[in-house]
Amino acid sequence: MSRKQVKVGGLSLGGGHIYIQSMLNVPADNIEGNVEQAKRLEEAGCEIIRTAVPTLNNVKLIEALKNAVSVPVVADIHFDYRIAVACAEAEVDKIRINPGNIGNDEKVKAVVDACKKRNIPIRIGVNSGSLEKPLLEKYGSPTAEALVESALGHVEILNRFDFDDIVISIKSSSVPLTIKAYRLLAEKCGYPLHVGVTEAGTERMGIIKSAMGIGSLLCDGIGDTIRVSLTADPVREVIAAQDILKAAGLGSGVEIVSCPTCGRTKIDLIGLAEQVENATRHIKKKVKIAVMGCIVNGPGEAREADIGIAGGDGQGLIFKKGEIIKKVPEEQLLGELLTELEKL
Repeated sequence: MSRKQVKVGGLSLGGGHIYIQSMLNVPADNIEGNVEQAKRLEEAGCEIIRTAVPTLNNVKLIEALKNAVSVPVVADIHFDYRIAVACAEAEVDKIRINPGNIGNDEKVKAVVDACKKRNIPIRIGVNSGSLEKPLLEKYGSPTAEALVESALGHVEILNRFDFDDIVISIKSSSVPLTIKAYRLLAEKCGYPLHVGVTEAGTERMGIIKSAMGIGSLLCDGIGDTIRVSLTADPVREVIAAQDILKAAGLGSGVEIVSCPTCGRTKIDLIGLAEQVENATRHIKKKVKIAVMGCIVNGPGEAREADIGIAGGDGQGLIFKKGEIIKKVPEEQLLGELLTELEKL
């Protein structure tokens, strides 16, 4: 199903590009701390920044963030419709609410009117942990069908007030449930989808669960914006999201392929691979680099790489597309690789 395009600041969700977003985790009262973190996120490659706005007094954070970064800012709001209206008046780029918990029709209409006046989209955010009681009773648990019915019910509320600039997310901490729910939702509607596994955990397990859930959906062609949810520095979320996009064949920048080492390996391949990764992280162009531990099989096994190195006993090879271009001492491998990279 084709996706409706929804403008978020200067970005167009549903237009083919998959945008990386993250969420600030500094207390909302700390404007200076939030601004500093937002700048770090933007520098790391975050394309959409979300912030919680728990009180009316915190609305002033929106203006501070808008002045500090050039990427769109999203206000995350629960229950109090007045905060959503105030954020719209502060020219936030998107508002995330659940229309069902924002109040009666009059309050929802107030939010919708404020957003329509300024062309601000609304993201409907449904989580398995906050599913409506009637749906829990109907389905017995937060099933994929229940999550989708909840999301489409919220869509109906906004449509009732002639509002259609909508983005939807339906997240769960369960990877299989998340995948099933998004696949079902993608069949039933054409709104842009914000994809993620919620409450995924600490960095190690959170990245694994996010890679499985987000990666599976991206390979299905599902997802217009993604967030890797980690109990960690949000910058780590952005880096993980970039890596997931690369693994799915959708991201730019360097992709490194390296062998797992074996008894034939006679160089510190683990250390060398880490050095290559760190030295090329800043590169934006799409390039595949191979780091192999065996000069016998390395160039052949990594033939699809744009460029690569293969180590031997105190020396190594530089190769491009499987063709050897030079042999150098082991200690010069990294430097020679970076030199050749600049020529691509």
